[in-house]
Amino acid sequence: MTQPLPRLIPLEGASNLRDLGGWRGHEGWALRHGVLFRSDALHKLTDQDLTRLAETGLATVCDLRGQHEAAVSPSRLPPGARAVPLPIEPRIGASLRDLLANGAATRAETTRLLGVAYLNYATEQLPVYRQLVDLILEDERRPLLFHCSAGKDRTGLGAALILTALGVSREDILTDYVATDRFWRRDHPLPDEAPQEAKDAILDTHPALLAAALEAAVVPFGSAAGLLEDGLGLPPARLASFRAALLD
Repeated sequence: MTQPLPRLIPLEGASNLRDLGGWRGHEGWALRHGVLFRSDALHKLTDQDLTRLAETGLATVCDLRGQHEAAVSPSRLPPGARAVPLPIEPRIGASLRDLLANGAATRAETTRLLGVAYLNYATEQLPVYRQLVDLILEDERRPLLFHCSAGKDRTGLGAALILTALGVSREDILTDYVATDRFWRRDHPLPDEAPQEAKDAILDTHPALLAAALEAAVVPFGSAAGLLEDGLGLPPARLASFRAALLD
């Protein structure tokens, strides 16, 4: 029986680490398994987890967490894996913490702030995702894993941009994104006094926000092709190389 997508790699110290392989992209080709991985934070990985990850041949781990996040909870990596920091600072995080701490946050207001963060990732932080694409194009960097704290927001947009470049349908991109709701243990600490509806808004996926962010990413470049070429550094010849490296 074919394993449903996305394909989770069960671990003790991370709950949202999965192989991006299997999604159908350009001309019906499928993203190769064992080449790209996405994950939540890696600081709680056990020795057994590290052994399991070493079996993938992981060469590069790109950390999208902010500098303070990464310093407080440094990743554990398997032998042979090289860490590459690509920090996206959670600038909306302070506003969210303030909102939660006063005990009066609503789901609507919390979701609105998350929407602001998503738009920031897709526009102001787009150069970080371009660096991620550059690394993926280097043969010696693969297999490559990218992650943030939950593997949901910053990582979710990164996965969506990569899958878009590979020609994966929007439906499948959103299916991959919302899989976090099934896999992630939702173990991100939040203030006890925060209303549960606000906590749920932070911990849930928001496909409408992701879709809006992808649309916003296109606007400065005039078209989806412009986003790929000028935003992600994938003009036609380089885009063909990107797809050839990842699709089978």
